[in-house]
Amino acid sequence: MVYSAQRYIPNSNHRFSFPSKFTCYGQHGQGHEEDQSLPRLSNKAALHGRTVQAVCGGGGHSVVVTDDGEAFVCGQNHRGQLGLGHTASCSTLQHCSGLNQRVTNVACGWDFTLLLTDCGNLLACGSNVFGQLGIHYNWITVFTWGTGLCSLAKRALNPDPVPSHLNSKVPSLVPGLDQKMARVVTAGSAHCVCLTDGDLFLWGSNKHNQLTATEPFLSTPALLKRSLLNGEKVVKVWSGWTHIIAQKTGRVFTWGRGNYGQLGRLLTDGPNSEHQSCPPPACVLMSWLFPLQIACGSEHNLAIVGERLLSWGWNEHGMCGDGSLADVFEPQLVPGLRPLVIGCGAGHSMAVCVGNTSHDLLLTHGCFFSANCLT
Repeated sequence: MVYSAQRYIPNSNHRFSFPSKFTCYGQHGQGHEEDQSLPRLSNKAALHGRTVQAVCGGGGHSVVVTDDGEAFVCGQNHRGQLGLGHTASCSTLQHCSGLNQRVTNVACGWDFTLLLTDCGNLLACGSNVFGQLGIHYNWITVFTWGTGLCSLAKRALNPDPVPSHLNSKVPSLVPGLDQKMARVVTAGSAHCVCLTDGDLFLWGSNKHNQLTATEPFLSTPALLKRSLLNGEKVVKVWSGWTHIIAQKTGRVFTWGRGNYGQLGRLLTDGPNSEHQSCPPPACVLMSWLFPLQIACGSEHNLAIVGERLLSWGWNEHGMCGDGSLADVFEPQLVPGLRPLVIGCGAGHSMAVCVGNTSHDLLLTHGCFFSANCLT
């Protein structure tokens, strides 16, 4: 998925915060529909004291999964992506009560939602205009479905036909990965990523060199050369719309599009150069500490390093949480937060944070972090 959730089981001393949003649909879960550029506590009354296990965001909606397997949703719902049985948007968290299964994780696309249950089922709701909801999921073998890559593949591969796995509304086996043990799968707006035992396989659009290939489009998975990452194995991977982040032991590498600072490093050609779109993989200096979690939005990112929250990238709607609307080109500290769980939507950010029990009333009433709303 484009926006992958980060999992962590925090202690009972947590607080739930939605820093900023992409557009006005109520995905903050704060009862309003305004942009904001500083973190602010969300109304968590609907959770009834449950511990948050995962958070994730889509184009204009947010999903919270608790440790008892329940799902809570808010934001845009015009395609039914909240799974509530109607299409009205919600500006506060609502319980998704009709699941009848324990949810363990969640992934959000632009206007659809995928929920993974403890028995291995994949539940889907929202838009299916490209067949993206599919009907099947398998932990070991990699399947793909949807027709979103078909038009790109047709142009890039002409006169050769488009492979069936790029033009299917039902799950289709991805060729070349059938003998691999898939550990993580993620996707950007037009590319796919699969992490096996230390190796990365990439396919789809290479418009911004996110596949590190010479061809503009790869119809089947291609192995990323380990030499590009100093010969080390990858342990985790995330993807934004057009950029990729890979984590190795103690270091983080980024590549792909960098116009908005989403690569987290200063590029020699300047922020407005077209060459910013295609730098090779390179290490991002966050600190000497190992990042515990990373989350990608469309063109921005969050990371937990030690007990600190870092942000960088596109910041037009304040999703980097620094009080400004200026893009952030290197990882910077979001002050005053002790994060436990992070998640991103296309243009909004979420964090579950440790709270100070002596200020429970202040936090509950939404005066957290000197909230500063921008309309």
